[in-house]
Amino acid sequence: MRLSDIAGTLKELAQENDSVSIGRVLEKLGNRGYAPFLIVPAALEISPIGGLPGIPTFLAFIIVLVAGQMFLGRTHLWLPELLRKRSLGSSKLTGTLKKIDPAIDKMDQWFSHERLSSLTQSPVTNLAALACILLAMTVPPLEFIPFASTAPMAAIALIGIALLVHDGWLMLAALTASTLSFTTVGFLLN
Repeated sequence: MRLSDIAGTLKELAQENDSVSIGRVLEKLGNRGYAPFLIVPAALEISPIGGLPGIPTFLAFIIVLVAGQMFLGRTHLWLPELLRKRSLGSSKLTGTLKKIDPAIDKMDQWFSHERLSSLTQSPVTNLAALACILLAMTVPPLEFIPFASTAPMAAIALIGIALLVHDGWLMLAALTASTLSFTTVGFLLN
């Protein structure tokens, strides 16, 4: 699977409706594993939408919920109805996707083949899920510092991409970025 596949699905949903609910995204992407549900919230937080008060914490909550289920080894993702009903305006979603399209195209070129795919399976995925949970938990206090939550969310997005494309080298890079992010968070919060 490629990142452009996820972006294409989100664009289709945005064209079909005035707003796109999380539940609808889950219906469309649910059979593709946990990776899209780590990538999409993290990418939204990194985008201009992440600058709106409360949005980074909400997106971090989604990531904790998703990564927690991944850590526990659940085979199907479950989201509470309250969360499934939350939606984003189609115009905001489309605008965000247009801004990140060049990056998506580049990443599809870089990560279009499997490398060291054993590093994208258990037990490494459990470590990655735990890293995502811990990184997402750093977001609420960082929300008050402009752009500070970008570092942990970028690391989460990299973990999600590594899982999506089964790239072990990228997983190693993502886990290294997670360590660097924890260091950055520690510096910012002291």
